[in-house]
Amino acid sequence: MTSMTVSIDPQTGEHPPAAVPNSRIRTRADAEAYVASVCFKCGPPRLLGVELEWTVHHADDPRRALDAEALIRALGPHAPDSLVPDSPRLPLPNGSALTVEPGGQVEVSSLPATSMRELFDSASADAEHVRRLLAAHGLVLGDRGTDPWRSPRRVLHVPRYAAMECAFDRIGIGGRLMMCSTAGVQVCVDIGEPHRVAHRWAALHALGPVCIAAFANSPELFGEPTGWASARTRSLLRTDAPRMRPGPATADPAGDWARRVLDTALLCRRSDGADWRVPGGVTFAEWIGGALPVPPTYADLDYHLTTLFPPVRPRGYFEVRYLDAQGGDAWMLPAAALFALMASEDTVDEVLELAAPTAGRWVPAARAGLADPALARTAAAVLGLACRCLDGTHPELAARLAETVERNLAAAGA
Repeated sequence: MTSMTVSIDPQTGEHPPAAVPNSRIRTRADAEAYVASVCFKCGPPRLLGVELEWTVHHADDPRRALDAEALIRALGPHAPDSLVPDSPRLPLPNGSALTVEPGGQVEVSSLPATSMRELFDSASADAEHVRRLLAAHGLVLGDRGTDPWRSPRRVLHVPRYAAMECAFDRIGIGGRLMMCSTAGVQVCVDIGEPHRVAHRWAALHALGPVCIAAFANSPELFGEPTGWASARTRSLLRTDAPRMRPGPATADPAGDWARRVLDTALLCRRSDGADWRVPGGVTFAEWIGGALPVPPTYADLDYHLTTLFPPVRPRGYFEVRYLDAQGGDAWMLPAAALFALMASEDTVDEVLELAAPTAGRWVPAARAGLADPALARTAAAVLGLACRCLDGTHPELAARLAETVERNLAAAGA
């Protein structure tokens, strides 16, 4: 893998010239082959990345609604063009990209790095830069995976998010919560060698319930306890099942993913106007077959890929999306655990064995966290392995991770 950057801007729909031929997709088979090739780029695991997302609040009253103008003033030349159309969009000092999510959440997306220490140093420095920018204008970053107080309210008024909101509102409130009230830690690792792709895909999925339970950090919404350890995960799983559900652990993840992409309904369709809405239920495969007047291009398929949000999303690398946001620099702990557990193929195989008893327990993990006895046992075993892997190279992170897991297990009565 050569980079961990998306090929198009998902907020504006802009596509780099000539990056993908703007030609019509003739058949479903052509589309599936394309998706498999761009989403599963194999090679030796080498690069690491993180995307750190936070809700944003007024320091004097975190319950007060946030508006775009407050973010524009604070972010200055770093503001994305979804906020300021003619913004210079300057990267952060260490090269991370800064984006803003529909509800005003800010996200710091690191450059790919070849070492965990390099990655954590650069990402934490850029995150601190964002904190200082916001603090100078009376704003602070949240420390939970959900906004604990405010109702979901869209701050960004761009065609993509208006169309998404319309589509998700047909299902329930989960979509608005996902868009406007959630924040997470996303961890990016390489796909791996061809003969190991299925193992790595399965391991990252098996780790999902374990990591959700161990690092659940979103128990509240609207100022009240939800009864769930991770209300963020609950909102994601309730939003749009074909778009959000975990992938199956099969021998052919690339082929399965390609078929899933084609069979998922369109969420929006780019146009020159402000209305990107589409008829409900039209899949990309049906678009190829003539369900809409203008046939799709490969650029349209690229854009459709940005509208699927499973817990593990293949983007030429694996983007792990199931972690709640953490307070301060505690994001390093789940990130370090995942990096350590995916660094060696022998460790990946051990993960598959240790995590097998709770693979697929996504809902129990989100609801009960480590209070679920099976998940508590699996978390102790899997994260114990992560600590041992880290101890030789990053002893300080290993010690912090072990202490955090022990504390979380004790708090859950495990």
